[in-house]
Amino acid sequence: MIQYFKNIDGHTVEIDKVENGAWVNLVPPFKEEEFVEVSERLDIPIEFLRDSLDIDERPRYELDSNVRFIIIKTPTENNSFNDSDAYYITIPICIILTHNQIVTVNSFDNGAIKKFLNTFQKRHPDKRNMMVLKVFEKIVHNFMEYLKEINQKRNLYEQKLYDSNRNEELLNLMRIQKSLVYFVTALRSNELLMMKLERTNFLGLNEDERELLNDLIVDTSQALEMANIYTNILSSTLDAFASIISNNLNNVMKRLTSITIILSLPALVASIYGMNVDIPYQHSPHAFYIPVILSLVVSIIISGYFMKKKWF
Repeated sequence: MIQYFKNIDGHTVEIDKVENGAWVNLVPPFKEEEFVEVSERLDIPIEFLRDSLDIDERPRYELDSNVRFIIIKTPTENNSFNDSDAYYITIPICIILTHNQIVTVNSFDNGAIKKFLNTFQKRHPDKRNMMVLKVFEKIVHNFMEYLKEINQKRNLYEQKLYDSNRNEELLNLMRIQKSLVYFVTALRSNELLMMKLERTNFLGLNEDERELLNDLIVDTSQALEMANIYTNILSSTLDAFASIISNNLNNVMKRLTSITIILSLPALVASIYGMNVDIPYQHSPHAFYIPVILSLVVSIIISGYFMKKKWF
C-alpha cells in the first residue's frame, strides 16, 4: 500500500498522488505493481524498493543516479505464534531520497514511522536531511523503550523463577536472550552506519545536522551498551540457575542413593537368614527377632553416618 503525505501550513495531510516535497510511505501489504509505479514515477531503481523486504538486510547506504538509499534496522514486537521465538526482532527500514521527495519502505508495521508521522507537521520537507535524522532519532528512542521493557520482563521472570523454579520462566528468559541478540547485532550495525555517514558526509549535512548526527551516534552507543549489559546479566543469571538446578539434582540423587542403601541392608540381612541352610540360632524361639533387630541396628548406624555427612 502506498501512502502520500504532505506538510501544508503545519498540518500533515494525506494526498492522493505524489507531489514535490511529499513523503511517500510504502507499508504492507505490498504489490509488485506498486513498486513498479513508484519506481517509474519517482525514477528510483526498483532494487532499492525490493531490498527492504529482506528481513536480514544489513544497514548500509548506496548512491545511484543521484538517488540516495539508506537501510537501517529498527525494533518491533515479534508476532510469531511459536512460543520459543524472541519477543522482539529487528526489521529494516528503507529510506530513499529522490530529487524532490523522501520515500520510506517498511517490511513490517513499526513504531518509528508512526512516531515520525505524528510529528511530521513539525517538519520541513525541504530539509530532507533533517527528516532522515529525525527518523534515525525515532529508531534510537524505540530501541531505548524496548530495552527498558526487556529489563522489566527479565526482572519479573527472574523473581518468578526464584519462587517456583518452573521451566516456563526459563523459557521466557531464553526468549528475552534471543531478543537481546537481535538488538545487539542491529545496534552495532546501526552505529557503524551512522559513523560512516558522518565520516563520508553521504547526506551533505550542514554543521547543525552533523551535530545532531553525533548525538544520535552517542545515543546509539548508549543503547548498545545497555543491550550488552542486559545480555551479560541474563547470561550470568541463566548460568547461575543452571548451576543451582544441577546442584539440586545432585542433592536429590544423594538422598535417593542413601535411601536405597539403607533399604538394601535390611533386605540383605533378611535374605541371608532366609537361606535353606543351617544358620545360627535357627531353633531359638527368638529367631524372628534376631534378624529384625540386626536390620534395624545396621539401618540406624548407616542413617547416622549419612546424616553426619549431610546427605539428608
